[in-house]
Amino acid sequence: MTADRPVLGILLMIGFCALAPLGDAIAKILGDTIPLGQLLLVRFALQAVLLLPVVWITGQSLWMTPRVFRLMLVRTGLHIVGIGAMFTSLRFLPLADAVAIAFVMPFIMLLLGRYVLGEEIGQRRLIACCVGFGGTLLVIQPSFAAVGLPALLPLVVAVVFALFMLVTRQIAKQTEPVSLQATSGVAATIMLGAIYLLFADQTEMLRIVTPNGFELWLLAVIGVLGTVAHLLMTWSLRFAPSATLAPMQYLEIPFATVIGYLIFRDLPNGLAFVGIAITMGAGLYIILREQQAARLIPPEA
Repeated sequence: MTADRPVLGILLMIGFCALAPLGDAIAKILGDTIPLGQLLLVRFALQAVLLLPVVWITGQSLWMTPRVFRLMLVRTGLHIVGIGAMFTSLRFLPLADAVAIAFVMPFIMLLLGRYVLGEEIGQRRLIACCVGFGGTLLVIQPSFAAVGLPALLPLVVAVVFALFMLVTRQIAKQTEPVSLQATSGVAATIMLGAIYLLFADQTEMLRIVTPNGFELWLLAVIGVLGTVAHLLMTWSLRFAPSATLAPMQYLEIPFATVIGYLIFRDLPNGLAFVGIAITMGAGLYIILREQQAARLIPPEA
């Protein structure tokens, strides 16, 4: 077990928030020419190739308890679905819009806690949920009018990555981050390879194309960025509680806005900017209320 070091955890999460949208931007560039399945397969295969030697050199173990191994497989499946949904959405949406819509995640999880788990969340946080959903709809509305249902894909990303973060926190202190990411890369490669063997001839997204030199370089970069970014995220959860890190995750939106403008000259329109501000404000309010509520709970005897 590792003691919490909140400042280090926050710095690692900020690194994730900077690198993740940069990787998404490269996926957006490649999305028109490289099929989704090939993007995902290269992304996770490179993760395994990069990290397995590190595990060997540092003398770490890939062994996991049965419980951690099962959770790792669940986490890996969620990771594939979440990244796949985000990469697909980026074919249709500006980078900042897709990232901002995905930040409906705290509201979804809060409502699931109330209506599925029966947790008490309070009237103020329910109101904040409604306000946050309203802000998200302001971001979705112009995109939905332009591209239709693909504008809702970031909502899928929100649900999947909320579950991904929950599972990661459950196992982050019971395994080394590099070993976890290496094992996850191997598992994802095997899962995607099996999908190719079974369904390669049945869908366009599983087609294999030969990339040109520039595309090959970008594919390598997307694998490296994805590996490093999610290592930083895993490390951050190892050193700091998720409640501490949650507000930091909203930095991904301004990072995505800047990266989207520099690479694609895309900026959210006025309505989307208002929606982003409302979503961020409501999300941060909910996080603050969650932290206040946690402090009011007396420690167990």
